[in-house]
Amino acid sequence: RSEAEQARADSTSIPTRLIDYRAFAQAVQEAGRLRADRRVSEARFIEMAKDEDTIILDTRSAAKFALLHIKGAVHLNFSEITTESLAKIIPRKDTRILIYCNNNFDGEPKAFASKKPAAALNLPTFVTLYSYGYTNLYELGPLLDVRKTELELVGQQLARLDR
Repeated sequence: RSEAEQARADSTSIPTRLIDYRAFAQAVQEAGRLRADRRVSEARFIEMAKDEDTIILDTRSAAKFALLHIKGAVHLNFSEITTESLAKIIPRKDTRILIYCNNNFDGEPKAFASKKPAAALNLPTFVTLYSYGYTNLYELGPLLDVRKTELELVGQQLARLDR
């Protein structure tokens, strides 16, 4: 058997009760339909963020978050998302959540290192939140220059920005 044939055989014979690719693929489709109408402009993102019941969620690493993030954002490393960790920072599933990622900002590669477009952190974050039952999701749409954005950025790297 080739490695590919063995992998296909293994994929159907190895029990994976804690991994469900079909459910993931379905969530990607469903979240994708929702996301199509939930990407917002910089101005709309700023306006929505003013609502005290809205949470700005940053799922980048703690180190990148410390370097630079949107003022008021809550940090939860993507790899640490669980039912419990989400419930601590977003107890109500109907809470409006605004997300952004590395690929929304240009001009500060240390804090906002771009990923391949198909691997941008907004994508799995949106799908994951949707999978956990959070559907009041919005995503910052544009690519913004860190020196020209109207969003207020804070963090250790701020002094290095020549704004």
